[in-house]
Amino acid sequence: MLLYEFPLNETIRTLLRLEHLFDRLAQLAARDSALDHHFALTTLFEVVEVAARSDLKGELLKELERHKQQLNAYRGNPAVSEEALLAVLRRVEDAIASLQALPGKPGASLASCEMLSGLRSRIAVPGGTCEFDLPAYHAWQQLPPQIRQPQLLGWMDSVLPVAQAVSLLLELLRQTGVPQKVAAQGGQFQQTLNASRSHQLLRLRIDPALGLVPEISGHRLMVSIRLLREEEGRWRAARDDASFELSLCT
Repeated sequence: MLLYEFPLNETIRTLLRLEHLFDRLAQLAARDSALDHHFALTTLFEVVEVAARSDLKGELLKELERHKQQLNAYRGNPAVSEEALLAVLRRVEDAIASLQALPGKPGASLASCEMLSGLRSRIAVPGGTCEFDLPAYHAWQQLPPQIRQPQLLGWMDSVLPVAQAVSLLLELLRQTGVPQKVAAQGGQFQQTLNASRSHQLLRLRIDPALGLVPEISGHRLMVSIRLLREEEGRWRAARDDASFELSLCT
């Protein structure tokens, strides 16, 4: 089953974008080639840019504290495993401590590296990172992987507390969703949401063998899904009935 996720508020939209970037960053940094490390750095700059658009650190701390209070309310409940509850609480507290220990905004320490500052200023220019533009960066790329990679990982440390918090918050959110099988008649599905519940994330799983792609729109009060099918190189609205799995996370 192919999974699609759609954020129902701006905070979750930002978290999903960051999760996407952190996943790419981890994969690229684990490799040895200079080209992979180049794109790891461009991804790191994207993370820093997303994090700089708002008080991300403050928002993450607020959400983690909210989860901490909710989890503490379950302590002593015989229906809840105390061991499992304490394990999650420790992860939340560790994430809070790591964020609080982060000086300034995520990635702020990267500005002190002249080579990275030069790279970041040139990276938006097509072909702007050639060796004649950035000779110091060209020299760094020629270093052996066993020297280059630890430096890259060290620069990534400036955003790792954010990655830890984002991963944990999305994991806790996804666990609140209850999958339900729904039908889209004539390729269309619409559902009104309960205004008393704070829906934050829609998760949709569909069989890729159907050849259908969901076009999702929505907000906290309603979601609408239109199924598309490729015809002659263009995506057009499907008219046949189809079913898929839907989860709404709060």
